[in-house]
Amino acid sequence: MADTHLTLEDFQGIMLAAVGGDGADFVSDSGREFEDLGYDSLALLEAGGRIEREFGISLDDSVLTGSTTPQSFVDAVNNLIAAGRAA
Repeated sequence: MADTHLTLEDFQGIMLAAVGGDGADFVSDSGREFEDLGYDSLALLEAGGRIEREFGISLDDSVLTGSTTPQSFVDAVNNLIAAGRAA
């Protein structure tokens, strides 16, 4: 996985590795809510921990609870990664 940004494909792989699932396609369903894709807040928390370790960032609660779709989550993570590079 690239260390410069998180893609929807990366996130889907992390989510499936972290908690499994029915193979929801985050790329084509990037605007669907996690709940509709079969994932709850605990699944996002587990995947978030993996992303923190992989990218060396810290995700605050607003990212974990405020991101309701795969695209919004990936965008929030990438904003944090970019801010870390700019700091």
